[in-house]
Order: sequence, then C-alpha cells, then structure tokens
Amino acid sequence: MTDIVNSQTRSRMMSHIRGGNTRPELAVRRYLHARGFRYRLHHRDLPGKPDLVLPKHRLTIFVHGCFWHRHEGCFYATSPATRKAFWREKLDGNAVRDKRQQGELISRGWRVLIIWECGLKHRLDDIQAIEDKITAPDVLDEWPERPPRVRHANPSPA
Repeated sequence: MTDIVNSQTRSRMMSHIRGGNTRPELAVRRYLHARGFRYRLHHRDLPGKPDLVLPKHRLTIFVHGCFWHRHEGCFYATSPATRKAFWREKLDGNAVRDKRQQGELISRGWRVLIIWECGLKHRLDDIQAIEDKITAPDVLDEWPERPPRVRHANPSPA
C-alpha cells in the first residue's frame, strides 16, 4: 500500500511526535499530583529515563503509547502498511529495549509500573487502580492489565 502523503510531508508529521510531556503522561501527572503523590520527571540517571519516579515508593512509571511500545493484543498496536520491514525492526527493537531497561531497573531495586495509553483513553473509570499499584509490592506491573480494545487476529466474516 502506498502512503497517502509524500515522504517530505510524512517526515514533517513524524517529527512532531513528542517523546516526553505527552498528553497521556500529563494526564497521569495531574491525577497523581491531585492525590498527593510527589514525583520526579524523566530521571536521566535511571535506565530508560522513566516518565515519573516516585522515590518514596521506589517506583518508576512509564506511560507507554500502545503503537510505539507494542502493547500486546491492543487495538492501537497496529503495524504500518508501508515500509513493513523498517517498522517491524523499529517497533520490535523498542519492545526489546523496554524489556532490557525494565530488567536493569529491577536489578537496581526499583519497581516498574507501565501505564498504557489505551487505558487512559478507555478505562478512566478504573484509573484509581493506579494508586493501588503504586503501593502494591509487585516488582513489575502494568495498567490496564488487559487492553480495553482487543485486536483479534482473525476477525470473523460479517
């Protein structure tokens, strides 16, 4: 499938995708701050430069986009139709890097919480579960535990 815009336009569009201070990240920050949690942002001394660090709870939080970080089974974790080999390598590399960085954080005694973008879009009624995960003893956890909108491998014919 051919891209619907030329490569120069696509490049400009992709360059506007932010790596930090994204809308989902800001929503999590507002929610936690309103509930009295205090945190540091983008701690450069920790592997993966976590979006939020709660030193009191020895917890790092990553707010992941489902597309970029390959949220398994999620409706938003699609693969582009063009340049398939490039995107497969890029997105699979992101997932491998994420796992490696999570392991490094855990080995340093940090806990890791991953908050998926789809949860912020479709599960806001359950966002208080994040507070429970902050105080839980789990070393690695994610919210939501299952994607709210699941991509089916073989959709049934209509």
